Amino acid sequence: MFGDPIALTPFTAADAAAFEREMGRPARGVLAVAYRCDHGVPAVVETAPRLPGGTPFPTVFYLCCSVLTAAVSRMESAGLMHEMNARLAADPDLAAAYRRAHVAYLSVRNAIEDLGIDVSAGGMPDRVKCLHVLVAHALATGRGVNPLGDEAVDALGDYVRGGASCARLA
Repeated sequence: MFGDPIALTPFTAADAAAFEREMGRPARGVLAVAYRCDHGVPAVVETAPRLPGGTPFPTVFYLCCSVLTAAVSRMESAGLMHEMNARLAADPDLAAAYRRAHVAYLSVRNAIEDLGIDVSAGGMPDRVKCLHVLVAHALATGRGVNPLGDEAVDALGDYVRGGASCARLA
């Protein structure tokens, strides 16, 4: 359930098959499942900071449920990132909380492998560049770590369509 702290579970062969069905490609560099949606599929996976072969991949939490991914894409298309960026520029408390989310993200990634860079993902710490990353971060770490990720998760219900439900987000 959204709000629970991170509880990594092993990434199994069944999870790999589900990931491929959901994303249309094989998983790369996945270490564990960080969040499962009510469809039973891995909705967020934790990935290695480097892909096999050594290419840096700073996106530690990767959203991979097709229902959620499509809903977040609709949120981006509706202009939510633009609104969030405007609020970040105008609200110093929100900006400070978002910078703390960036530090928390780096802490998780650097505990796996330090890439030697202060770049996290999703535009953190100064802007919103990718809601998918913020939603993945919020679902993986639980409520209260990433304020904009929390807001995006809270708004997901308005964007999930077609009878597909991710009721555990409520």
